Amino acid sequence: MAKLKNIIKQLSKEDFENIYNSLIESSAEKSAYLLKFLYQNKLPDSKIMEELDVNSNAYYTLRSRLNQKIEEYLLEQIESPRTDLLKKVANITEVIFTKKRPIIIATLKKLEKELKDYDLSNELTIVYKTLKRLHIHQPEQYYNYSQLYNRHVAYMLSVDKAEMLITEYFKKYGDYFFTQDETDKLELTLMRKELLTTAKLYDSHRLYIFKACVDIFHRLFVEPEESMEDEPIEDMLRRAEEIFSMYNLDPIYYHLQIVFEFLRLEYYNHYKVYRKVEDYFDEVNDSLSSLLTNYSLYTFPARFLYTKIERHLRMDSERDIYPENEALFYDFEPDKNDLPTYVSYVCYRALSCYYVKEFKEAAKWLNDLLNDVSLKKYAFVHMNVKLLLALQYCMLHDVELFNQLASSIQRQIRLHGKENCQYEVGFLKILKTLTSPNKRNKPEKVRALVNKLSQATPRLFCPVQYVKIDEEFINWALS
Repeated sequence: MAKLKNIIKQLSKEDFENIYNSLIESSAEKSAYLLKFLYQNKLPDSKIMEELDVNSNAYYTLRSRLNQKIEEYLLEQIESPRTDLLKKVANITEVIFTKKRPIIIATLKKLEKELKDYDLSNELTIVYKTLKRLHIHQPEQYYNYSQLYNRHVAYMLSVDKAEMLITEYFKKYGDYFFTQDETDKLELTLMRKELLTTAKLYDSHRLYIFKACVDIFHRLFVEPEESMEDEPIEDMLRRAEEIFSMYNLDPIYYHLQIVFEFLRLEYYNHYKVYRKVEDYFDEVNDSLSSLLTNYSLYTFPARFLYTKIERHLRMDSERDIYPENEALFYDFEPDKNDLPTYVSYVCYRALSCYYVKEFKEAAKWLNDLLNDVSLKKYAFVHMNVKLLLALQYCMLHDVELFNQLASSIQRQIRLHGKENCQYEVGFLKILKTLTSPNKRNKPEKVRALVNKLSQATPRLFCPVQYVKIDEEFINWALS
């Protein structure tokens, strides 16, 4: 909500009227009235809900849709001058065959300046190639434009390489998140190093932003140890903000701002500066569906699902997650080919059901997951999903289904060795104790096992670590 109010507060009167009229014309009257109320900034949220005659869930949906409409409008304002510029580049051939030489060169020089402002390296190569050919009879100018052309071709290839490295890095991080394999970790470190080297080749703000996407994430979640040679993360975040402000018409930067809000949140969460986490939480949370759908090429957005759960557990408000999911994911369609994101999303949904004692719904999410995708490649992930499902059967007092799953989990534990899955072993022991027909001293036994479990270190992917094993848990399981 903070993000939406901040954007609306900065709208000009003309922009406000254009968006408002567009919403009215498309029969989205409630969204239009919400925009008006927030623009005037006179009423609290509770009063706005009364005026619009909507409940909290419907209000959340309205806010999300309004936010999307405003972003689409603002993006159109960015794209318009950029699109005109690209049309001019596409029209270069027509200029060459229809205009006099001084006009051609003046046009190309003007295009060069405008393309530099937008950092459009691909289009700049077309301009320099044309200027080089036009100066074929002027050796000094020909050489100058040849150098500029060669430099921008090389720069263009470096930008392409950087973008591919980012994509490959976060795909590999998904594997590492699942496997915690040292070879995967080494590959991540080498990809980060290669990206840093590529970014140093040019004094380029675009390469700096691409490098920062990986560098900050890597130092938070892969190799947290700081090196004296590393640029401080806060300095990187500050410089990224300056670049976004300076090149505010760049559509890539417009979209990447939410990635850096996410990185800021994760940075403060990593160092337990929870007061600062709250400054960014609403903005990232409001964009969660979009993050999961559209941003895996530039980051690992599934990480936020776990950070969100951690935050709610810390604030003792985990029951609030479930009611907001319907609005938050009303048009979300997960990509089942992106296993790390899909599995994380389903476990998040199952946990949110668990927190409000909707155990049957949680079990359905997990059973559908196990039926929809194959997790055989990721044995520990498969084990943890089954363990989370076993928890639901334990809470439902379905001993038969629980025992079937427990036997399957135990076989996997024996296969991989107890020493490699101590947290899973400890959690399963708690569940088995709760479902045991032997009722003698059950609460005391569970508490002892809980104390022992607290000494085990969970794997990177371990959704059952987000289960509160407190007195309420014990009492429900034994009821």
